[in-house]
Amino acid sequence: MRLRSTLYMVGILIIFLGLTMIWPLMFGLFYQDRSVWPLLRSMGITLGSGALLTVLFKKWKVNIISHREGMAIVALGWAAAGFFGAFPFYLSNTFDTFGDALFESVSGFTTTGASVLSNIEDVPRGILFWRSLTHWLGGMGIIVLSLAVLPFLGVGGMQLYKAEVPGPTPDKLKPRIKDTAAVLWKVYLLLSVSEMVLLMFGGMDLFEALCHTFGTMATGGFSTRSGSIADYKSGYVDTVIMIFMFLAGINFALHYQCLKGKPFALWRDPEFRFFSGTLILFILLVTLNIYGSVYSRFLDALHFGAFQLVSIITTTGYVTADYEKWPSLAQNILVLCMFLGASTGSTGGGMKCMRLMLLLKHSYRELFRLIHPHAVTQIKLGGRPVQHDVMESIWGFFILYLGLFILSSFLLVAMGVDGVTSFAAVAATIGNIGPGLGMVGPMENYALLPVAAKWLLIFCMLLGRLEIYTVIILLVPEFWRK
Repeated sequence: MRLRSTLYMVGILIIFLGLTMIWPLMFGLFYQDRSVWPLLRSMGITLGSGALLTVLFKKWKVNIISHREGMAIVALGWAAAGFFGAFPFYLSNTFDTFGDALFESVSGFTTTGASVLSNIEDVPRGILFWRSLTHWLGGMGIIVLSLAVLPFLGVGGMQLYKAEVPGPTPDKLKPRIKDTAAVLWKVYLLLSVSEMVLLMFGGMDLFEALCHTFGTMATGGFSTRSGSIADYKSGYVDTVIMIFMFLAGINFALHYQCLKGKPFALWRDPEFRFFSGTLILFILLVTLNIYGSVYSRFLDALHFGAFQLVSIITTTGYVTADYEKWPSLAQNILVLCMFLGASTGSTGGGMKCMRLMLLLKHSYRELFRLIHPHAVTQIKLGGRPVQHDVMESIWGFFILYLGLFILSSFLLVAMGVDGVTSFAAVAATIGNIGPGLGMVGPMENYALLPVAAKWLLIFCMLLGRLEIYTVIILLVPEFWRK
């Protein structure tokens, strides 16, 4: 483990992060609000810190990155992004404490959308744009973006790519990992521009359309309104955002195949069929459950039920209704969706549909072997056998995910948070969803939680975005030994 080489690479990522602050700065200058100087100071701190690291450790620059170094660069890079991304919030006095600014920043970059911000409309537009931009950068991944635009990271970049991209088996679309990263970002950009244009047709200005596009395509959920999407009271806006949330929850490799003229690649993918089928089933169940009891019109029940289901299962977290007033069945289905999550290779969080599919297949195989003990069976996905080491990794992830969820929930309860809020807050942060139940419900936020609880949930957000292993591995002493 070459720590100095790792810190050099982290310094490069910090410089890149500092350069991205020019976009919110331009909005601050355009609107002439009080975000200009905080953004300039934040950019200076970020660029200066990144430059210092690169200068100090430049002679330890390497062309080949090991597996351990790849995971360390990703984990430390994301932690650094959250840290330096907090400065615009803190220096603009958007938050009184740096801890709250850090919570908002990490929530943005991890595309969680859990907020401690109460009066969103009072925040300068330059800061609001930075808040949403953290979503968009974190959605496809800061490291993946760096692989696409910084050529020297292309060598050995597969280790970074594997450590950051969600899912048990990241897709490599091109022979060179730099080209794969570029393809993913081009698809991401195309979908983002398409949604932005459609939202502007729905009455949003460029600023609001961009901010909500960032929140949708990154499955993040930050809005420029305190009431989220519900404030627009527009069926058109709801429909556009719902469609693009669904698209963002699909493996981006499949979008690439469709753009290459292979539209049936979607249906041939077993994970897409599982994701879509599960979503349709849950929409029907929730719609029937809230029709009559909450909404008198069936179309209203379908509209609000479908939007909230798509928002939660893709881990976006946008809100158009107070689902805490819905019947217990509908609420329980939403909680189940928090754990299920979107597809691998998407910008969504959660455990991912592919993992759940393979766990179900493995469980069925064990039942089959009890009936036919001498049968030779193999778990397959899409007609292809699944390697044993992949299944071991999935089971390990599943056990760690549930174990950390239970431990974190108990720790929140020990801090004085009620049981429902503790359960929902951990599920919503480790699944990178945002809104939960209780004190962190759809009409509330995380501002009233104890300080220690917020720090714990910051850790949960990083765990969820980097899929447990990349963060936990840094806590293992063996990882740092030669």
